[in-house]
Amino acid sequence: MPDHLNIAAVRITDLQGRIYTVRKSGTRAWMQPGGKLEPGEDPAAAALRELSEELGVHWGPERLESLGTWEGPAANEPETSLTAHLFAAVWDPVLDGAAQVGAELAEGAWMVPHDALLRDDLAPLLREHVLPTLL
Repeated sequence: MPDHLNIAAVRITDLQGRIYTVRKSGTRAWMQPGGKLEPGEDPAAAALRELSEELGVHWGPERLESLGTWEGPAANEPETSLTAHLFAAVWDPVLDGAAQVGAELAEGAWMVPHDALLRDDLAPLLREHVLPTLL
């Protein structure tokens, strides 16, 4: 029987209209920062926890805007579907400094949405839902 994940993901953009993407260690797909909800955890709290773990930023809930949920296939786990609680945030280089990767991430990169869609290594959530909202 296929598995199902419940995640929180954050669409981080900057003032130039780029989106910040990450790639987890041992994987190929680029995606938004975020991760699995802990049992009983609120999606916004999970998003903020994941941003702290993955990027070292300590934001309050006022930095997040809810973009609803998305259902689809997981990027790195075969035969696994996911429910993504999606949030938006704007990266402020004055307040936030430079983006730095931590936790289980291999790398992070700012991408221009139009150019990113030309890539073949994007997670389904990023390709099918997040990037089209920015074009």
